[in-house]
Amino acid sequence: MSGPTGRVLLLLELLQSGGTRTVAELADRLGVDGRTVRRYVDQLIDLDVPVRSERGRYGGYRLGPGYRLPPLMLSDDEALAVLLGLVAGRRAGLTTSQVTAGETASAKIRRVLPTHLARRLDALLDALTWTDQPGGPTTPDAAVLLTVADAVRYRRPLYARYADREGRTSERTLHPYGVVAHDGRWYVPALDADAGAERTFRLDRMTAVRTLPGTFEMPAGPDPAERVLSGFATAGYRYAVTVRVHGTAGQIRARLPVSVATLTEVGPGAAQDRAEDPTARRWWRAELRVESLDWLPAVLASLDLPFAVERPDELRDRVAALARRLASYAAGGTATASR
Repeated sequence: MSGPTGRVLLLLELLQSGGTRTVAELADRLGVDGRTVRRYVDQLIDLDVPVRSERGRYGGYRLGPGYRLPPLMLSDDEALAVLLGLVAGRRAGLTTSQVTAGETASAKIRRVLPTHLARRLDALLDALTWTDQPGGPTTPDAAVLLTVADAVRYRRPLYARYADREGRTSERTLHPYGVVAHDGRWYVPALDADAGAERTFRLDRMTAVRTLPGTFEMPAGPDPAERVLSGFATAGYRYAVTVRVHGTAGQIRARLPVSVATLTEVGPGAAQDRAEDPTARRWWRAELRVESLDWLPAVLASLDLPFAVERPDELRDRVAALARRLASYAAGGTATASR
């Protein structure tokens, strides 16, 4: 919404989200100066929108009680896009309530769709299939999600009560770097200010969230999504695995993505060699943290690249057992080696 009319509508949308918004905050969101914000507010007042001015240190603008936007007008394409987004969001678990919000929003839009478009939508949903089964992740509270997003945008510290995987609850002061949706769940990469370490937190395990006074600086380095995926690869699990693989980074990442393993080049001059010929094969060290070794031998075999297991010995034994079974199958015999 780059034009003045679009920015006035955006201002109205911001005010309707609730609370008092400062002139500085509105100016930042609209990309204008404070004087322009005041002019837009006057335009809303001229349209009989009850904008109230709050004075004082924490003053700003808010909507008067009871005001609601007029009915939302969507084109056929826009309505279809919204409904498909709601369906996909519920399917992936990326919603802010278990049932009510997404389903009631869908029902409201469907009630006003033209008959021909409703029929076409039903036909599409009947024909639509998915490549995997839906999971059942716990969805985050909408208020928690919006509070965290606000803290990320304005670099504000965050207080939260957090429950770990065993259900133990602790109080945290966080510097949140972003909100990341991954595999049907919402995550927050953040600095745990009390522990002095960067960690990844699940949004659905956070309660009593509120912003704190002050600001923090976003550190240089990976973006929030990369931080989350790297955190998965280095999280504490039962086994610490190290494997050397000879190939290109792309070949290895096809089977061991960032969320599974960290990669480092092996040998002196590796970085210089890569700069001279980035497609050449070389030795890489892949490090993983896993709860089970059952799936790793088959994944390593599927690389179709030379590799050596550095640790643990149990993985080396499992790879050897898989090799014996495959050799037996190829010879037409029956594998007897245990897994």
